[in-house]
Amino acid sequence: MEVGIIGSGIIGLASALALVEAGYSVKVVARELPGDDSQNWASPWAGAGILPYPESEGHDLQINTFKYYWALAHRDPTTGVQVVDVTEYFDDRDDDSAIWYKRLVPKYRVLDAQELPEKAKLGIRYQSLTVNPAIFLPWVQNVLLDKGVRFYRAEVKSIDEARSILETQVIVNASGLGALDIAADKAVVPVRGQTLHVKSNSHEIVMFQGSHYTYQIPRMYSGGVIIGGVSQEGSWDKKADAVTRTDIIQRFKELTQGKVDYSDPQKHIQDIVAFRPGRKGGYRLEREGSVIHAYGFNTLGYTYSYGVGLRVKKLVDSILGESKPPRCRL
Repeated sequence: MEVGIIGSGIIGLASALALVEAGYSVKVVARELPGDDSQNWASPWAGAGILPYPESEGHDLQINTFKYYWALAHRDPTTGVQVVDVTEYFDDRDDDSAIWYKRLVPKYRVLDAQELPEKAKLGIRYQSLTVNPAIFLPWVQNVLLDKGVRFYRAEVKSIDEARSILETQVIVNASGLGALDIAADKAVVPVRGQTLHVKSNSHEIVMFQGSHYTYQIPRMYSGGVIIGGVSQEGSWDKKADAVTRTDIIQRFKELTQGKVDYSDPQKHIQDIVAFRPGRKGGYRLEREGSVIHAYGFNTLGYTYSYGVGLRVKKLVDSILGESKPPRCRL
């Protein structure tokens, strides 16, 4: 069976990977392709840490993704995937009862009170992974090309238009914010993010969540880290805001109790503004006839990615199963 995919972001590529590994023939159509640096898609600009979230849905999706990237980091360092230490702080919870991934990640421990920064109520430390999208996305595309996947550059506005280009009946809609038009889904919403790529030799993720959203995520082979951040739902402003940049730097300085200060402009590599594919009510991962919808993962696209691909493969299997003639029981 041939399967068409709309979108070559991390969800589309992961879906293509899971499908070709299962023996399906795959075609991909997308406005942007790996290597493009347009602000019109989110995947190249992500941090991108493989970081589960306490109240997130789809634990199995995140577990499968973690296992995939963990194996990849140990098997092939050219992918831009690396194992890192993670320290997470929270001021919106007093204990780790909601940290479901404590049984998944290595070296998990709860920090003592004296290890917490000011105002933090809980701190945890463990090992996880980061992905450098500038390396990883082209790597995945090359793997797919070697497996016979064909890529088409085009902006499509409907499922029917995608079918016309790809000539496949089964379509995976991994169009991110494009689902606003392609799926006529009014729940889709941009979530503006602004971060700063700075020079650093740190290999640790540091994250504060609750009353503010402040973090540092290493970007392998780049000579630096990504610091952030903001989540501004509904904003399409593409310009980096100087006030926001200063606020991010100050928040991270306070988080590290003055030990890390990225205010020197000589350390600044790049301002980054991009738009995460949010969806009110949560992500959509379901079958609708011969269409599989997989979008709306907001900040957790990389964290869900390969698990989503495996779920997409199961949903495509269900279509294939229906197309087979019934077996004779005589």
